[in-house]
Amino acid sequence: MLLPSPAATQIPKQATLNRAWYVVAPMFTQVVLGVLYAWSVFRGPLTKLHGWTETQTITPYRYSLLALAAGTVLAGFVQDRKGPRFVETISGLLLGSGMLLAAFWSDSVSGLTFSYGILGGLGVGFGYVAPIATCIKWFPDRRGFIAGLAVVGAGVGPVFYGPFLQSLIGRDSTQLANTIPRTFFILSALFVVAVIGSAQFYRWPEAGWKPQGWTPPPAAQVAREEKSPTQMIATWQFYALFVVFMLAASVGLTAIGMAAPLLDTVTGANAAGVSLAMSAGLALGFVSVFNGAGRLAWGALSDRLGRKPTTVILLACAILTCILFLRPASGYWLVFAGLCLVAFTYGGCLALMPSFIADYYGPRHLGANYSLLFAAWGIGGFLAPGYFASVLDRYKSAGNVLGGYGEVFTELALFSLIALAIAAALRRPAK
Repeated sequence: MLLPSPAATQIPKQATLNRAWYVVAPMFTQVVLGVLYAWSVFRGPLTKLHGWTETQTITPYRYSLLALAAGTVLAGFVQDRKGPRFVETISGLLLGSGMLLAAFWSDSVSGLTFSYGILGGLGVGFGYVAPIATCIKWFPDRRGFIAGLAVVGAGVGPVFYGPFLQSLIGRDSTQLANTIPRTFFILSALFVVAVIGSAQFYRWPEAGWKPQGWTPPPAAQVAREEKSPTQMIATWQFYALFVVFMLAASVGLTAIGMAAPLLDTVTGANAAGVSLAMSAGLALGFVSVFNGAGRLAWGALSDRLGRKPTTVILLACAILTCILFLRPASGYWLVFAGLCLVAFTYGGCLALMPSFIADYYGPRHLGANYSLLFAAWGIGGFLAPGYFASVLDRYKSAGNVLGGYGEVFTELALFSLIALAIAAALRRPAK
């Protein structure tokens, strides 16, 4: 059946299996869902075609992040009742219909906001939680590493999407009215086939299953650690993590959302010294590699050092990157390196947060609990890029767009500093 009962997606605890096979489909799904991070490739062509401002071209991206967070919250609760295959199938249907409508409404900010932003964002949100929960259920002994592996796909997705979308859209301004809608048609078909297809391979272990050779914590300890969503939101640690996640996500999502136009601007400003500067789409692909690598590296590091020390180090790196590298006047390659590094730290944040939730509140309600925390990501992604786009519009009207980028990254360094101070105060909730 296309939409099975939860029991149909579980593997009996007596089964002999190689658990690594059961994370292949979730990882593939995450790669496909990485399309939202490639939105900056559309921004330049839409500006050329319609004359839209920075604020207008960032609007669909902002709403996609907000809708993604809302979809994640809904999917987290639905998944615990219906199973992962159900929510992943819904994800494919929402994404396919959103991109199809975007093909018809690509000449309208409000049309793209609803189709790509709201429907597409809901689709990614429905598809985002199940891979994480599935991987952690199969690897309870390596939560940090597997959480990073579970989300690495979404980070590296733009490695494929950046050059792919840029080749579909093309550089001929006279053809953009045709190539942009056609690109959305192709994305629609891709999502229907790839997401719904991979959903059929999702499986969960039966309750009580454990990896061979792994000794879980005593049952009494696990029972004390398990907390429902209601119990979780009664602890101050949840709100501290919420603010840390919101601020850290604001830094990464703002930088990634403006990556392509920033690199185009810096290339133009330093044309004499940049003879081999790569295209914005290809550069976005390299940035995405660091995004994905950060999810894996920081997650694995947290298994050794602990979640809190790793988070503090990560945020300190983000502060230094914003201050030392992301200064447009310093040239293309330093800015490019800064974008890679800030994506590396942002990716780590996405690996650490589900691990924090599993550590602090137990794995039983992980889908619902993490979906509530993930709302912080959506709020940060909605508010910060819109605010910083208005900053850039103000500087652009004054003829000083490079100065605008300088202010953006100074404020993002302050965001990271506040998040670091809060993270340093974290400790496990009382039993």
